[in-house]
Amino acid sequence: MLKKILIANRGEIAVRILRTCKKLGIATVAVYSEPDMRSLHALEADEAVFLGGSTAAESYLDMGKILGVAQEKQCDAIHPGYGFLSENPKFARMAEDVGITFVGPSAAAIEKMGDKVSSRHIAEKAGVPVIPGGTEPLADFAAACRAAEETGYPLILKPAGGGGGKGMRIVEQKDALESAWNASRAEAQKAFGDDRIFIERYISRPRHIEIQVIADGFGNALYLGERECSIQRRYQKVIEEAPAPGVDAALREKMGAVACSLVHQAGYTNAGTVEFVMDAQGEFFFLEMNTRLQVEHPVTEMVTGLDLVEMQLDIAAGKPLKVAQKDLQIKGWAIEARICAEDPDKAFFPATGLVTRYAEPRGRHVRVDSGIHAGSLISVFYDSLLAKIICWGKTREQARTRLIGALNGYHIEGVTTNVDFVNRILNLKAFSDGKLTTDFIPEHFNGAEAKEPPPREHLRRLAMAVTLIFHCRNTLMRESLKPMVSPIGTSIPPRDQHEYRVKCGDDVFEVRLRLNSAENNWTFSINGRDYDVTHPPLEFYRRRLKLTINGLVHRFIIRFAGNFIAGSYCGVNRIFEIYTPREWELATHMPSPIKRVSENVIRCPMPGQVVEVRVKPGERVYKGQEVAILESMKMESGVASPRDGIVDEVRVKKQQTVESGDILVTFAKEPA
Repeated sequence: MLKKILIANRGEIAVRILRTCKKLGIATVAVYSEPDMRSLHALEADEAVFLGGSTAAESYLDMGKILGVAQEKQCDAIHPGYGFLSENPKFARMAEDVGITFVGPSAAAIEKMGDKVSSRHIAEKAGVPVIPGGTEPLADFAAACRAAEETGYPLILKPAGGGGGKGMRIVEQKDALESAWNASRAEAQKAFGDDRIFIERYISRPRHIEIQVIADGFGNALYLGERECSIQRRYQKVIEEAPAPGVDAALREKMGAVACSLVHQAGYTNAGTVEFVMDAQGEFFFLEMNTRLQVEHPVTEMVTGLDLVEMQLDIAAGKPLKVAQKDLQIKGWAIEARICAEDPDKAFFPATGLVTRYAEPRGRHVRVDSGIHAGSLISVFYDSLLAKIICWGKTREQARTRLIGALNGYHIEGVTTNVDFVNRILNLKAFSDGKLTTDFIPEHFNGAEAKEPPPREHLRRLAMAVTLIFHCRNTLMRESLKPMVSPIGTSIPPRDQHEYRVKCGDDVFEVRLRLNSAENNWTFSINGRDYDVTHPPLEFYRRRLKLTINGLVHRFIIRFAGNFIAGSYCGVNRIFEIYTPREWELATHMPSPIKRVSENVIRCPMPGQVVEVRVKPGERVYKGQEVAILESMKMESGVASPRDGIVDEVRVKKQQTVESGDILVTFAKEPA
């Protein structure tokens, strides 16, 4: 029995592991860096130890420091979570050498399965179907050319030393191979300290299906169903679900059997995930194995009723699995949305800041795995993942609608997030129909905006919500001034119906509302369509609003934007202008807004560090050309020029730290 565990991680996964440890009565030790001094995982652990430093290298990747804390606090085991040291065989071996249990597979298994080349060899021996292509890293570009000819185009370059999409390049034609080869090697070297590259055939528009496996030290291995992880951006998963649409019991059993065969062939123990790509015909191929707990493990837990962290701890303590394959059942459906600190309207650049307001959704079958609270500092030093919202339903549609409702009620201020973006995905017809591929986002979105316009009904409900708040605030203000009104003279009788014109973008709604006899119950008319609306007692300092519209509950996020009101609902985020009929009539005489003239500079879109400067003074650049590469939250992002022009001055240099809004490049004034 494990009595005390050090959690060698941070954020939501550290908090999630803490919860299971508390449930089992296992004492916990957290570690934290300087930016994480007020972090949730440090506050919730039984003990918390300061590692020092700001960067991951100075804290969560410092093996000596972490093992030193584990020894000092007399911990039985270390749980690495995911990321950081979770797939580092050296760290697992160091823990084993000092007599501390590593909660995960052996160092040897991590070494074998963490390398894409050796894992492919093991998969072939285990009879697992693999993608056509080479099995060995390529020595040089000449070898890459020969391999490309054998494999055929399109093909994909993959780093042998790691995953997460880093270093991967799709090559459609022969003349693009050399530049992709050089870029892939450089990025792989930086990300993994290993520039070995191999080539596989690229399967267009595939689905990404993975099998959760778990094995004990007694030769028992289970597969816990599959997860659909096709909704991705830049190879990073955005929404995951279990089970996968269109995967029947026979296919699930087939994929699970080959996954367990791989586990036995590798001598693997503890939790792991075998990832596959699946083509349009339902044929699947081995992609890689993640030798750790996955970010998306909660969807598996919700459909199986199992606690994967508890199972990990039992196996680490030398216990056999408590369940057999025949006892496992998949019940219902679960869908998860990843909430990240990023700005979808600025090419998904990472966002930073202090969380000033924070409110989580609640309800039956709604789960929130979060690493933040009001007061959390989101810095440039770590991954952008803040939280995960997971919902269960008897059917996929029920799980989807519950997740939409949960996201409608999830409120974060102080740092920009992708909440509305993931909600937009869930509301698309293609998603509700289960038409999923890894190309889903580029096929259905232009940047952060869906190509499919939002349903008119969503805009009507938003118009109702913002008009109600506007009207009730104004009414409250007038009521507060009544004691100051002179009792002499006549008074204007109260009206039982109120009329407004509500504008958002090019849409204009005629809104009429009437307070009914029942308290907080209204009749709304939107462009002639009637709605029955009930609201709870209004507290105007809150940003979340719950309305019962025609008997169904809907949640909105409301924000005051100067003289206007902004509202978010089902991924639709709009700013509304609200006028009385007389104001609307007069507004037609107002001058048109003056268009702002663009600056003669390129400003930094996010805080981070300059990795590379790609232009020089006097050089002509063109709109869309990358002028610099920035690194923030473990991601590299290019900064593109917004216009054509000649560079006058470059104000940054390599390795320089920059803040959002800093000037990177200025343009020379060209003769008229």
